[in-house]
Amino acid sequence: MNVSAALQCLFFLVVMTALVYPLGGYLERVFSGQPTWLDPLCRPVERMIHRLCRVDSAAEMSAAEYSLSFLFFSLAGILFIYVVLRLERILPYFFSQYLSTPIDPGLAWNTAVSFATTTTWQAYAGETTMSYLAQMIGLAAQNFLAGAAGLAVGVAFLRGFAREKSETLGNFWVDLTRSLLWVLLPASLFLSLLLVWQGVPMNWSSYSVVRTLEGVTQVIAQGPLAALESIKNLGTNGGGFFNANGAHPFENPTPLTNLIEMLAIAVLPAALTNTFGRMVRQPRQGWLLFGVMLALLVAGFWICASAEAGANPLFPHLDQRAGNMEGKEVRFGPAGSALTAVVTSNLATGSTNAMHDSFTPVGGLVPLVNMLLGEVIFGGLGTGMYSIILVALIAVFLSGLMIGRTPEYLGKRVGPCEQKLIMLYTLAGPACVLALTAFAVTSRGGLAGLTTNTGPHGFTEILYAYASCLANNGQSFGGLSANSLFYNVTTVVAMLVGRFALAIPALALAGKFASQGRGPVHAGTLRTDTVTFGVVLAVTVCLVGGLSFFPALSLGPLLERALLLR
Repeated sequence: MNVSAALQCLFFLVVMTALVYPLGGYLERVFSGQPTWLDPLCRPVERMIHRLCRVDSAAEMSAAEYSLSFLFFSLAGILFIYVVLRLERILPYFFSQYLSTPIDPGLAWNTAVSFATTTTWQAYAGETTMSYLAQMIGLAAQNFLAGAAGLAVGVAFLRGFAREKSETLGNFWVDLTRSLLWVLLPASLFLSLLLVWQGVPMNWSSYSVVRTLEGVTQVIAQGPLAALESIKNLGTNGGGFFNANGAHPFENPTPLTNLIEMLAIAVLPAALTNTFGRMVRQPRQGWLLFGVMLALLVAGFWICASAEAGANPLFPHLDQRAGNMEGKEVRFGPAGSALTAVVTSNLATGSTNAMHDSFTPVGGLVPLVNMLLGEVIFGGLGTGMYSIILVALIAVFLSGLMIGRTPEYLGKRVGPCEQKLIMLYTLAGPACVLALTAFAVTSRGGLAGLTTNTGPHGFTEILYAYASCLANNGQSFGGLSANSLFYNVTTVVAMLVGRFALAIPALALAGKFASQGRGPVHAGTLRTDTVTFGVVLAVTVCLVGGLSFFPALSLGPLLERALLLR
């Protein structure tokens, strides 16, 4: 890794870390109902929404009630997007001469589930498929709503550790409203203005038809990009207005916008570690989780950037001093592309600015592993916190076995019922990804998607698709042709498992912990705010991921790397 790459990463990490403390405090005040500077604007709107929707803000919900509200809200979002997409051709701002890809029921259903689960998996090219109106009232609106729902679930999970002898986790509708009014809407407005300043379009103009210097005709879509671009990053969604996503000069025109968008993706999930420490009244716990996540992110960036800065051994006769430039924008280069790949794969946001399919085997391995680890490195908005804390509970359990004591975390006992929920959460992801990958590589429908590559790289393309959908990430290896009945159905399964089969056990576990009292600290208590436990937690992350996925990785990127060296 060269000096330029190191400086880019260092500057990003410094700015992100500097924002963790103030944003963490702000989020804690928002969701505990304490005064904030936005109250004069937001509280009247909040009261109006609660009155119109008949929400009793004083009534709290059990874990089961919170889960049902989350499921009902998500289902309503899926149905709404599906209807919008099916009616797209009769709605305004549909330019029939340019939008050539038909939205059949399979693609509409896949896209609806994708955006309602914050996956934003796109088996289509936005500029040839989606109208401006469908992008805004369907996709961009759901980026706000689904992102806010994920944040609400994450905050409810944290309350399970903060509360004692409580049967409730808060009110989903109150948390959802506060996520929108106090967090996502003002942040999105501010970010949109920054992006417009940097040249990102924000209009409703028709497509432009121009003649290039080569003398050929080119059709250029415009549209309300800045609004969609801001919330897709802040809500850890990632769906691109254009097929090229963050590599398109309208979505991401300069290195500064690349940095701004990466920070937009990272700061809220990172700040939630500080919010957690404040909620449980043990700030060191939050900083320890942040430190472990940060160390794993830096390690992934170092591996990815080093791999992409090197030359491709298949082309020794070419000048490759700039590194592996295949599939990368010159304005970002290997370092900026590697940083974006690592940030977006860790933070459940598929807003890529390079073609990951063109990365080296080791470079492509890093974002794949990040997603397979299950959003434990900052992760999605809200989902990242319960992912890393559940791994911390596994680390506590393993440590308790070694010292012969009942495992505890923050004074809460991890008993048999809690252990079953943790194992259910831990096994759901690997079982889904590995089963779907095995089905795809042994079926005609799955193999039909490999129109560009076969062998280990083709296997990686399939594994990457299901890992991305399970992680509710959405990025892909572009060589896989996914707009087919087979992949439109099977990727939906992975998305639904990644969103609901993980969130519901997490909420159930939070409910169990909220009902407990907090035990006193004694001589036999395992400290979970020390560097030693941080090392144990990092090792546990790698151990759980390795035991689950190493055989699959051996058939994909690791085998491809070995064949490349041969």
